[in-house]
Amino acid sequence: MDRRWNRYYGVVEKVSSLAGQWPYQRRRMRIFSLSIVTLSIFSVIVSQIAKMVECDGDRQCLFPTVAAYMLSSIALVKMYTCHLSSRKIRNLTDHLLVDWDLLKSPEEYEIMKSYAENGRWYSLGYTLYCLISLCLFLSMSLIPHFLDVVLPLNESRPLVMPHPAYYFVDDREYFYYIFWYSTLTWEITVLGVIAHDCLLVTYIEHVCGIFAIVGVNTRRFRFERLSCERSEPATNVRARPEVSYHKRIMFSVQAHRRAICFAQLLEDTFSLTLALQIAIITVLMSITLLQITLQVNDVIELIRYILYVVAQLIHLFCLSFEGQKLMDHSLQTREKIYNSPWYEVPVKTQKMLLFMMRRSIQPSFMSAGIYIFSMENFSKILQTSMSYFTVLASME
Repeated sequence: MDRRWNRYYGVVEKVSSLAGQWPYQRRRMRIFSLSIVTLSIFSVIVSQIAKMVECDGDRQCLFPTVAAYMLSSIALVKMYTCHLSSRKIRNLTDHLLVDWDLLKSPEEYEIMKSYAENGRWYSLGYTLYCLISLCLFLSMSLIPHFLDVVLPLNESRPLVMPHPAYYFVDDREYFYYIFWYSTLTWEITVLGVIAHDCLLVTYIEHVCGIFAIVGVNTRRFRFERLSCERSEPATNVRARPEVSYHKRIMFSVQAHRRAICFAQLLEDTFSLTLALQIAIITVLMSITLLQITLQVNDVIELIRYILYVVAQLIHLFCLSFEGQKLMDHSLQTREKIYNSPWYEVPVKTQKMLLFMMRRSIQPSFMSAGIYIFSMENFSKILQTSMSYFTVLASME
């Protein structure tokens, strides 16, 4: 990628490169990074499967292990969504850069810049949150060891493992080796999740920026300047040649079409695997809520699972918020057209506006199969998770 785009896409480029997902990365480095992350994910999964076998059907032991296993499975799905769709990811990024070159005015550049900055800050905040919260989750297993040194008892406190797993060695004897190995592998594993989500957020912010240039959520909009600025006399407006109206609208129609095509390509790339992720997240949240109720007497485990469920909520909220934002931006185009002085332009040009307005009735959206990411459906997912949680709790 051209170095001039580092200001806007530097964060997502670095994170995606570490996970082997950046489309402009050299092939050898991409394969190397992807292999490292994949090996880390599988090392976590193998230890979790071993733990499930060791649980031998004990639900108190099995549920937390399944919850951790689902997270590593989501990481694997996200990683290979980007890898197996690398050509589509490359096309999306190519379109993203081309759209910058098609900007016609400083006002349009400022609009696109603001959305690129949003994507940059979202990516940076999301990355820092995921890595820091994971460190906190794993580090809380050190508290019993710290207390044994500061406030020793007649016997050692119960062992708290960094995450539910079995490494085929004595947990207490090799605890610190397990801790540092788990921290390393989980941080690498979570890079796959971060890379996928940062790419997705960056693309959605970009397509929202294109819709904004067309006329969404900004006053500096071509349609609003089609006939007259409020300070201009009406006689000057009528003096404008018809070709000026037609040319301005033609630019907006082309930008609107690019936004729709970009949104459709985004949908085709991520929809199928997002459906699998939503199914896993729904069950995962139910199991985590169950663990919170079961760990009321264990403060350390209680705090750990509260952190875990909050992370799940933030992850789902970010996807739902961006999906809602995409829908709102695509729908507001028709409102901007309707509120513009369209009646003052020639009839031939009005027909172009009519076609564009008709297309804007159908929103662009981000879906996961039959599930559409929106704030309304975010609440429905929470309700579904609570229902599953109630069923699981009744089984205890």
